[in-house]
Amino acid sequence: MSRNAIHWSGVFPAVSTQFKADYSLDIEATHKVMCNLVADGVCGLVVCGTVGENTSMSAREKLAVIEAAKDAARGRVPVIAGIAEFTTAFARDMVTEAARAGVDGVMVMPALVYSAKPHEAAAHFRDIATATDLPVMLYNNPPVYRSDITPDILVSLADCENIVCFKDSSGDTRRFIDLRNAVGDRFVLFAGLDDVVLESIAVGADGWISGMSNAFPKEGETLFRLARQRRFDEALALYRWFMPLLHLDARPDLVQCIKLCEELTGRGSAVTRPPRMPLQGEALAQVMTVVAQAMATRPALPDVGLRA
Repeated sequence: MSRNAIHWSGVFPAVSTQFKADYSLDIEATHKVMCNLVADGVCGLVVCGTVGENTSMSAREKLAVIEAAKDAARGRVPVIAGIAEFTTAFARDMVTEAARAGVDGVMVMPALVYSAKPHEAAAHFRDIATATDLPVMLYNNPPVYRSDITPDILVSLADCENIVCFKDSSGDTRRFIDLRNAVGDRFVLFAGLDDVVLESIAVGADGWISGMSNAFPKEGETLFRLARQRRFDEALALYRWFMPLLHLDARPDLVQCIKLCEELTGRGSAVTRPPRMPLQGEALAQVMTVVAQAMATRPALPDVGLRA
């Protein structure tokens, strides 16, 4: 398998999982969120990731979300399932279940809780990838998962054919250049941190797994396409408007922030499962002010070929 065997580019929202007031899974509302995103022109769906509160769900609930995503996508866009487990064996089992549900690929996170050394992280990813025929995206988010998937680790995995994609949320866009210098275009590159997306595209990102595109999907897809079309003056104008929102994706409480934005824009519920608690006080007021300002100054979007 090579990068040419997949067609992953554009904006893939890191889809939120919807919960009821009693914290039970609201699969109907989650399905609606996904359908709306596809209708707004996003290029893929990533479910059961960080924003999807993977670690707050049981395996059965994760599979229900995956199945809902496949139904919402109806083959129009790829569905990628997040894999976040405590051990390599648990992760392999979850990949097997996701494959049975018909996903188009998996996004594999480092083993949770344990801070792996580089050779351990590489072995974790290799063991999972070799246990499946699915395309595999590796997800690097050192602030959250405490393991740093460096370009050197990626280079060591270049012989593993179905590891085809790398999502980086370190915020260090130099890594994309270092990786391309080392192995050319061996990996599809995805930006994973919202507030460095324009810089990431400028240095070669093929796609963007976006948190804030849950609430502003058309703006996210338009920004991405403007950058890929090298229409940087237009992209910068939209980026400046978007940036206060995009900064919310870089906070420790990003899930609460993004889901509150969904609620304020009428796209979902702000309910998160404990231990994540609702925003309060200054944090709540800040997010509400950012969203109110964004809505009051929401720009007309340039034509980038989004489907109606």
